Amino acid sequence: MVGGAVLASVLFGTISCVALFASIVGADDPYRFFTWNVTYGDIWPLGVRQQGILINGQFPGPDIYSQTNDNLIINVFNSLDEPFLISWDGIQNRRNSYEDGVFGTTCPIPPGKNFTYILQVKDQIGSFYYFPSLGFQKAAGGFGGFRIYSRPLIPVPFPTPADDYTVLIGDWYKANHTTLRETLDAGHKLPFPDGILINGRGSGTTFTVQQGKTYRLRISNVGLQNSLNFRIQGHTITLVEVEGTHTLQTVYSSLDVHVGQSYSVLVTADQPPMDYYIVVSTRFTSPILTTTGVLHYSNSGSPVSGPIPGGPTIQIDWSLNQARSIRQNLTASGPRPNPQGSYHYGLVNTTRTIRLQNSAGQVNGKQRYAVNSVSFIPADTPLKIADYFKIEGVFRVGSISDYPTGGGIYLDTSLLGADYRAFIEIVFENTEDIVQSWHLDGYNFFVVGMDGGTWSPASRNQYNLRDAIFRCTTQVYPNSWTAVYVALDNAGMWNLRSEFWARQYLGQQLYLRVYTTSTSFRDEFPIPKNALLCGRAQGRRTRPLL
Repeated sequence: MVGGAVLASVLFGTISCVALFASIVGADDPYRFFTWNVTYGDIWPLGVRQQGILINGQFPGPDIYSQTNDNLIINVFNSLDEPFLISWDGIQNRRNSYEDGVFGTTCPIPPGKNFTYILQVKDQIGSFYYFPSLGFQKAAGGFGGFRIYSRPLIPVPFPTPADDYTVLIGDWYKANHTTLRETLDAGHKLPFPDGILINGRGSGTTFTVQQGKTYRLRISNVGLQNSLNFRIQGHTITLVEVEGTHTLQTVYSSLDVHVGQSYSVLVTADQPPMDYYIVVSTRFTSPILTTTGVLHYSNSGSPVSGPIPGGPTIQIDWSLNQARSIRQNLTASGPRPNPQGSYHYGLVNTTRTIRLQNSAGQVNGKQRYAVNSVSFIPADTPLKIADYFKIEGVFRVGSISDYPTGGGIYLDTSLLGADYRAFIEIVFENTEDIVQSWHLDGYNFFVVGMDGGTWSPASRNQYNLRDAIFRCTTQVYPNSWTAVYVALDNAGMWNLRSEFWARQYLGQQLYLRVYTTSTSFRDEFPIPKNALLCGRAQGRRTRPLL
């Protein structure tokens, strides 16, 4: 229970921060206020009692509903016994990486304390999620859906659905996150997951529909490592949106959702009135994990029946061809009324190519994962805060190479420097026998190409320079490459990571410092007045209120 004096202090601090934020972004955009209490609680997703992480008593946590340009004031109380942060997968936090909620940008919320995130979903629409970013806590819950609706006057390229459901899928362990973390800290790999969850349940999650109506499903893979295939017995699904971008409306019998990715699909209840299996299964694994939910017709005359519909299993080409078929809808409006195709990215010359190659190995007898041979270790102070206060010795720009070095794995706080407003090419090179998944905070990028084998400059001849999907998380198939173009129009310190969570935890990540010498708020916001300070920044002062 929060005492009155503490609550008054928190309220005053929040109002002060909101006043400062409003003076920067303009007070015309609506505000939405949230208060979250993060606690432990018993959960039984796979029939075994576990210690879960709950938000306001919920597992998964509550959905965030917002509209383009809304300001979101989210006051998070940490009632756990360890530090905690929430990050916002796909939310760009434009000009404001301090609010990104990863340790490279934001000091953790200590046990028994609170922190108020001040976010603006500037120029964004679509389907995303949030999750705990520290200490492998994602394996205990603390995640939830995050949706951004279009503004009323902005046309959406499909009729308003009868309802709109969040569908959080992911692999899951029966062990507590603390046990999994101890395994990783000891330098060991994790075993294969125990099952798959749909909205926090190992089976039986039900979505009710009325015959003849169409529904939107916002599917996010919030799991720890595995690509998953999603399908509905007797129904097709129509893809309409990927991580904030309206797509060509392609019809699929099933959809591969790689770890960290989010999709919106439409499903029409056009079959005889009964219940149908919703199936989620792992891809490219042996054994194959499968779970089921239920699409329940409101006038259903019978329960689910028949064999569980099968899906693709290990076929890489099937998944690659599907990925290539996912394209931007160039004529649809995005968050603004102008068509998504107005930005002709294929006519812009790139100024730099960064090649990033993942690898696995041991350092000092312990399992580690690396990018361009560097296995990331956190500094003692968040990099963005150290950068603001000009604290020397916390990080070194260029501590990771732009290209694979071929050397053995070593430990460092890997950080790449990049120029604000540059237009660059990033090539993800996967020489391993796993499916990799990469996410860049603060940005969407154009996925211009992916193929098997080794990338070379000649690979650019097959790039899609017209309607490539614009998203924030992309897969890289085994012994393959994926190339993306990204316009660096969001100054700040941004995490680039593997969404294979054990790999991220053991070093397969880096930070991209998008830097400008400008001090204008038009380019980057100041450090928040309420920013928590830790490490070598402890005891310093944030900016005063205006």
